[in-house]
Amino acid sequence: MQRNIYALKDTAKLISPALVYYKDIILENTLQIIKMAGGPEQLWPHVKSHKTTEMIRMQIELGITRFKCATIAEAEITAEAGAAHLIFAYPLIGPNIERFLKLARDFSQTVFYAIGDDLQQLSLLSEEACRAGMSVNFLVDTDLGMHRTGVPLDLLESFCERASALKGIKLKGLHCYDGHCHGDPDVRKAMVDASDRKVLEMQALLRKKGHECDILVMGGTPAFPCRAGKTGFYLSPGTLFLSDGKSTSELTEVSFTPGAALFCRVVSHCGRKSSGLISADNIFTIDLGCKGISTDQSGDRGAIAGLPEARPVLHSEEHWVFSLPEGMEPPAVGSECYVIPAHICPTSALYPEIQIAQGGKITGQWQVGARNRKIKY
Repeated sequence: MQRNIYALKDTAKLISPALVYYKDIILENTLQIIKMAGGPEQLWPHVKSHKTTEMIRMQIELGITRFKCATIAEAEITAEAGAAHLIFAYPLIGPNIERFLKLARDFSQTVFYAIGDDLQQLSLLSEEACRAGMSVNFLVDTDLGMHRTGVPLDLLESFCERASALKGIKLKGLHCYDGHCHGDPDVRKAMVDASDRKVLEMQALLRKKGHECDILVMGGTPAFPCRAGKTGFYLSPGTLFLSDGKSTSELTEVSFTPGAALFCRVVSHCGRKSSGLISADNIFTIDLGCKGISTDQSGDRGAIAGLPEARPVLHSEEHWVFSLPEGMEPPAVGSECYVIPAHICPTSALYPEIQIAQGGKITGQWQVGARNRKIKY
């Protein structure tokens, strides 16, 4: 990525490291997603990538009214922002059952949906819903091959039969996440098309059995380009609105620009120049330790914009050491760097606020309102 896309003016007082969202890039990405999906009404995006009220409201202004969340805190800010439909896309267990019901009761203008794959836990939800005099919309969490959560397709008919018999539960459709779909575009497309055929066959069977199954919420960011333009599905990207290093490098069939960067500074040349010991590796250190960027990725955790030759050497809590090829001068101590994270979603959760850039300047801040798992509920 070119450095000039991310370089900021008037940064003397900007504390580093800082997470920066580039609003114009994010808006451009969002408009492209809407066009590819066939309209905002086809989208059911995840808010876990940003956890901010401002991003949700920006998407609502563009016609996106359906969202999904992984935590009660995310659901709370999404309902407060004015979402029309909201999926709690995580199995409801323990106190989250009561928290979910209270949230759905208090934000009656939003249609809430629960998901799940365990009949015992679903029975507990049924009991609590009946006790509260409520009826819960339910999407069956369906395993398309990731084997993380979800009911396997061959057990789905039996599961739906038993789930439909529970009081206080209204079966509405299927929630199908296929985060295992990676690889080159042809490989991903083949995997997605095979899954879609099976899901549509199951939808037809469930309807024939008398079950309501109108809602099919499909996939995430890696599978989005493979389903773009298909009808009968809601598409559920999350990362793609911001984009990041991983999605940009993997989704080669589309063109999205990373809309977030980590502003940081060079803090050391490891003493080599001051001591007269010039290193052939040209080592330098920036102030972006593993407490400031997601470390859940195998391989590179981020890349310095405009400096593709820089290779990570050591990553500790507050330091990140890089090397350059022989003959290349490292950036001066005190100079600024802009790192594109490989994975933006967990990186966003590391910061209490996000700096918002437009026109090369910081113009405001967004609070990461759902950074904590509990706000009021």
